Amino acid sequence: MLARLGTLLSRVFKHTTPDPFVLAALLTIGVVLLAWGTTDADPGAIVGMWSDSGSGVWKFLAFGMQMCLILVTGFAVASSRPVAWALHGLASLPRSCAQAALLVAFCAACLGVLHWGLGLIGGAILARDVTRRLERRGIPVSTPLIAAAGYTGMLVWHGGFSGSAPLKMTSEAEVASVFPAGVEATPLLLHDTLFSSLNLVATGGLILFVPLLFMLMAPKHAAPTEERDAAMTQDELKALSQNASEGDRPGPFVWLLERTPIVNYALAALIGAWALGFYLPAQAHAWTGGALGDAAGITGALRLDPNTLNLTFLLLALLLHGSPMSLVRAVEDAARGCAGIILQFPLYAGIMGVVAGSGLLTTMTGAINDIATESTLPLLTMASAAIVNLFVPSGGGQWAMQGPIAMEAATSTGASPGTMVMSVAYGDQLTNMLQPFWALPLLAITGTKAREIVGYTCVAMIGAAVWLGLCLLVLG
Repeated sequence: MLARLGTLLSRVFKHTTPDPFVLAALLTIGVVLLAWGTTDADPGAIVGMWSDSGSGVWKFLAFGMQMCLILVTGFAVASSRPVAWALHGLASLPRSCAQAALLVAFCAACLGVLHWGLGLIGGAILARDVTRRLERRGIPVSTPLIAAAGYTGMLVWHGGFSGSAPLKMTSEAEVASVFPAGVEATPLLLHDTLFSSLNLVATGGLILFVPLLFMLMAPKHAAPTEERDAAMTQDELKALSQNASEGDRPGPFVWLLERTPIVNYALAALIGAWALGFYLPAQAHAWTGGALGDAAGITGALRLDPNTLNLTFLLLALLLHGSPMSLVRAVEDAARGCAGIILQFPLYAGIMGVVAGSGLLTTMTGAINDIATESTLPLLTMASAAIVNLFVPSGGGQWAMQGPIAMEAATSTGASPGTMVMSVAYGDQLTNMLQPFWALPLLAITGTKAREIVGYTCVAMIGAAVWLGLCLLVLG
């Protein structure tokens, strides 16, 4: 039944879903018209909200760079020889389309909890390699289904270590910006959000049962896959780079700097000193005689933010790549996946400016909060966050808009702030399965189109929504 449902939805969306950029442009026009027709803002004011450099199209410049770096560092780690070797090894395990869907979805979800960029790129590489292995063995496989399974990391990421809302709430400045004026609030450490019993059960359950959904959606008799312009394998990329450099061989000194780990390890040592003081502050203070760390400091694992996460993954990328040029090539490959972020982030920032400035967001979420009780508020907040994410597909950007409303509702109803943070996070990640923005790098690697995978991801979204809703009602 699930297999027929997934196939049916895939066919429907294949003929009705526009390109992600077209969708962003249509959403922009739609939000502008909606604000004009339903609020008191005049057309000139709405254009000003959209174009404002502080709250409109250019609001996400710094955050967009952070997201590009998360994607780039995640790609660099996923494409390094040790990780790529592990992914290639996993790709040889499945013997059917159903097994492949189960394996890819499970691995993508596990990687997505660690780091959304790693989950997105690692899941895409694994999906591509699994599909190629099955095709070479003559085993029928549904490429769109396997690609959709590789996108599962974006269904769990906000409950993991790179979740924007939980990470932002570890900052005093962020806490002060989202709580109502006059309310004394302290930063929420990760044991209030990511390591809470609610999130451990909710995210752990998604990791286990969503891959089962993908396995059940596998058609019993998958049709042979069509020819696709999938990205090159690591061996092909390596051969290409070697051929390109044959006529430009560096001298011994340049070769030593560019093709050996010396520079990588030197820079990694500098970042490693920071990481020691950040993640093990008490131990670093004792080991270095007070030069690093803090004797009474809290481990950085409980107060990660996008910048510290990026620096950590840069350290891993430096250690995993055998030379500066290997890392540079990986970053160059990853940068192509940032094209959608660069082109579409300003549009979504403009949408955010109009939605927030015109009062549309307050009207929508306020209506939900008015009918909510302490027990139903988290569930209704998740629902509103899922809708907002369709218009602003950025966890950090959405939290900047919806966070103050969620915290005001928590203050007025007595709901747990940590639960409210995770309610927004769960809603944000749910409709990633409908909003194709973050799928762009995966689509490029697997050679699929958004309209081909969204039918399968829609089924996963429905199942995840039921599970997360139950968790919020019981544990919230």
